[in-house]
Amino acid sequence: MLKRSDSGILFMLGSALISALNGALTKMLSEDISALEIVFFRNLIGVFIILYALKHTPPKLTGGKIHLLFTRGLFGFMAMILFFYTITVIPLGEAITLNKTSPFFVTILAFFLLREHLSIKTAIALFIGFTGVVLIAKPFGMEFSSAHILGVLGGFFAAAAYTTIKKIKDIYDSRVIVLSFVGVGTLMPALLFLLAPHINTPEFLSFLFPEFILPMSLKVWLLIALMALISTLSQWLLTKAYSAKNLSVVGVISYTNIPFAIGFGYLLGDKFPDSLTFLGIGLIVVGGILVSRK
Repeated sequence: MLKRSDSGILFMLGSALISALNGALTKMLSEDISALEIVFFRNLIGVFIILYALKHTPPKLTGGKIHLLFTRGLFGFMAMILFFYTITVIPLGEAITLNKTSPFFVTILAFFLLREHLSIKTAIALFIGFTGVVLIAKPFGMEFSSAHILGVLGGFFAAAAYTTIKKIKDIYDSRVIVLSFVGVGTLMPALLFLLAPHINTPEFLSFLFPEFILPMSLKVWLLIALMALISTLSQWLLTKAYSAKNLSVVGVISYTNIPFAIGFGYLLGDKFPDSLTFLGIGLIVVGGILVSRK
């Protein structure tokens, strides 16, 4: 029989694998629909799932800070659209690695907003991690792009969403918090689609204002449904993993979604990472592990 910590590792491995698969599905869908449409349909399905769960078992916590609930949803939407967009334009492994900078930003935001202590060890870990980002982005080479900046910005917004959750987790049911995420993540794309014909945007922001084109392909709808299903499964596995005793080990295992993503990306046509990219990925992983053990 597996120990609880061992089962946590297995749950996290499963979550990491499915998370990488989810990224691969996003890359496949991007050939037919925009990143904003992927976000819209994924969250729309999520709204129905969460509403059903709330109807089945009503929330007990009363809430009270609706502005923070909306803020969590907005940050979550920004994190998701930036993450999905970077998946469509840079290699999958790089996109997921840049999104993994969120623990660094969580630490920084917790220091400034929640007054948490920032040790020298943690500061060194942050330096190591962001050095990895620089190596991946290759600012002095020909492969530097705004997509890398947006990928890191996605990690920042994910961190902002996590930090907001810390503020409201004791006053709102977790399902209500998720509903704020998927709800805003449905309404914001709808608003951007309505504004798109009336706005001229810079090229690097055009992904936020694409034309809405209703998918007519059965393949696309099946991929959307599969993404919604495995996203829910990934979140369940993640919750089970973090219920284990040895959280530090489980947290380290979460970084296995990077090699999984590199593998899926390669199968989908991404070029294999060069030595500089691998070094950058390694530094981000090391920095993330050090931050998680602070």
